Amino acid sequence: MAKMGKQNTLIQNLPRAAFHAVQDSTPADQEPRFLENVKLFYDRASQKTGLPQDLLDYIVSCDTVVRFEFPLRRDNGQLEMITAYRAQHKHHFLPVKGGTRYSDHVNIQEVMALAALMTFKLNVCQVPFGGAKGGVAFDPRNYSKGEVERVTRKYTMELAKKGFIGPGIDCLGPDMGTNEQTMTWIKDTYKNMYGETDLNHEGCCTGKFVSQGGIEGRTESTGLGVFFCTKELFETPSFIEKVGMTEGLNGKKIIIQGFGNVGYHAARYF
Repeated sequence: MAKMGKQNTLIQNLPRAAFHAVQDSTPADQEPRFLENVKLFYDRASQKTGLPQDLLDYIVSCDTVVRFEFPLRRDNGQLEMITAYRAQHKHHFLPVKGGTRYSDHVNIQEVMALAALMTFKLNVCQVPFGGAKGGVAFDPRNYSKGEVERVTRKYTMELAKKGFIGPGIDCLGPDMGTNEQTMTWIKDTYKNMYGETDLNHEGCCTGKFVSQGGIEGRTESTGLGVFFCTKELFETPSFIEKVGMTEGLNGKKIIIQGFGNVGYHAARYF
């Protein structure tokens, strides 16, 4: 699938075998790629559930993935083709929910793997959404604000045409490379397309500016979650015994890799 030409590609009802079929040029003897790692961890955990294998195969499979390309008119007048993705892992609860990533490293493997992890995470926490993930394969730091806005609006329009965004269908969230401004552009584009007929149009995405329908605390929520999870971990006797450390965070040094929105707020709370 990674070697398909430059055309719009819609991949639906991917079987379990797709976890091995989606490959790039990395030699097979190197370490497993992200999607394969997710499957390996899933296989290890799922065997302890006692569920039949056919049901486990269904749970891990990705329901729907979309890949498409669109042109961006750069500020200098040149055209550049931009590749984008959205994976809806499971439709057992709607809407599906998951972040939107802007990075050179976004690919079909990554969005499928992260969408699967979203499904598992939401269900472990008993949050009634299916998992999803998406993104655009470009680094917004190398583009002007106007160019990033045009990419965002075009991405939203293409998702809408394909049925991959909407309050009751797929609610996009922020992720690496996206922020309140990005999500507000997404909401505004969706509103311009469906605002007259969809009373709940603001629910097409989260992470917007508070003045544009966002909620207080969303910006720092992921970094704060890192703090709470770590704090909980060091109050769990079985973990403390396994790693041979003392209880609690007091007196411990914390290493933070990266200093974006998540790293900054995690550092604040630690």
